Amino acid sequence: MPPRVQRLFAWAERRLPSLTRLRQREPLPIQLHRRRIYIVPTGFGVGFSVLLGVMLVGSLNYANNAALMLTCLLGAATAGSMLVAFRVLNGLTIGGLRAGTARAGEPIRVSLDIGASQRERMAVRLDIQGREHVFVVPAGAATTVEFDLPTEFRGWLALPRMRVHSRWPLGMFRVWSWLHPDRTVLVYPRPEALGPKPFEPRGDADRGRPRAGDELAALRDYRPGDPRRQIAWKLSARHHGLLVKDLEQPAPQEDWRLDWDGMHGLDDESRIARLARWIDEARETGRRWSLKLPDGYFDVAQGDEHYHRCMTALALRP
Repeated sequence: MPPRVQRLFAWAERRLPSLTRLRQREPLPIQLHRRRIYIVPTGFGVGFSVLLGVMLVGSLNYANNAALMLTCLLGAATAGSMLVAFRVLNGLTIGGLRAGTARAGEPIRVSLDIGASQRERMAVRLDIQGREHVFVVPAGAATTVEFDLPTEFRGWLALPRMRVHSRWPLGMFRVWSWLHPDRTVLVYPRPEALGPKPFEPRGDADRGRPRAGDELAALRDYRPGDPRRQIAWKLSARHHGLLVKDLEQPAPQEDWRLDWDGMHGLDDESRIARLARWIDEARETGRRWSLKLPDGYFDVAQGDEHYHRCMTALALRP
């Protein structure tokens, strides 16, 4: 870029930061005010202004008071619509931001709260990466705008620049302001499609056999010493003797010990993808697992909290 153009962009960023796409990142919440809101006439507004000019010249030339009054009324309505359009954005607050979870290559769902302390704001528009979202902000409350962001790589994903704007009420003026929140969302690594299962140490011979538990396995004849709560009274009434419920449960599955150093011949990204697949499979099958990384260790556990801790560690691997 030529030095003269660079100086022009630097001047625009310094003097008119809200007018340009080059606005620097800023922390949430963001409140819109008159110093960062800009307004220009639309194509329809320019054409309507030319029409008013022609009507004004004609009414003055022919001394037509009725036409002059109509021109003045339409001009006042045009000026009023400019003020109303400005007040749509003035005072808006862009507050809380929440993000879901997604793997690299999948869109991640992001929710953005936009509120107004006074007055209902009609036909507010938010442009994000070529998509426009239209919504209404109720008075004294906030509305939630949800949108999807494409992802390509694991790790932190910065939010793109956004433009909030409106053409309400008559479409004669466009009022806008640029937003660039200083927030990021976390993208989990993409798991490999196919691959081997983790190494399972050979357990005892009884692993996988039914054990005493709470699930009904069979009915048998009563033997002295059987607990009374296991007697099937309704079924025993139709037989000549007492029947006892045999309760059992399958043995727990082997815990998976996921070790970064246990995979040989793979680069770092391939190891991350394989560990991500193993963690997904363990979560889906109800297994417990541990994860050992070069810079950390997660002890044997299961559940959503354990899953998110492990996937976050994989996503933030250098």
